[in-house]
Amino acid sequence: MPSHHETRKLPYTAKQMFALVADVGSYPEFLPWVIATRIKSDSETEMVADMVVGFNQLRERFTSRVSKVPGKEIRVEYLDGPLKNLENDWQFRSVSDGCEVDFYVSFSFHNRFFESLAGQYFDRAFCKMVSAFETRADALYGRSKSSAHNAA
Repeated sequence: MPSHHETRKLPYTAKQMFALVADVGSYPEFLPWVIATRIKSDSETEMVADMVVGFNQLRERFTSRVSKVPGKEIRVEYLDGPLKNLENDWQFRSVSDGCEVDFYVSFSFHNRFFESLAGQYFDRAFCKMVSAFETRADALYGRSKSSAHNAA
């Protein structure tokens, strides 16, 4: 099962980064391969959303339940779609000059061919997606001196 874990220290507050990640409705504006989202329900602590992802002619829709601990944590539970399994966790910790964002994702496909294909591009794709969140934070909150770094 492909997986990716990354920790980044960013010059934003944990509350700002939580808000950015929790704003699933805006994902098509800045995340590569996210074509559309539909929020089915949303509260302070839970959201159910559909997401359509695609590359070239390939399009897939999946549904997830997003559990939220405001300012601290987001956990994604896979409900329906082409995957066999999906685990996605975000942790947000305040540090003296910003916050640390801990990101983990793993998934498996029902189709072994798709899983094999995804495994070849997985790390690069998720590094690109994590970077897209950082670029979005820069656009929304401004960029102070570059203090971002990887600590996987």
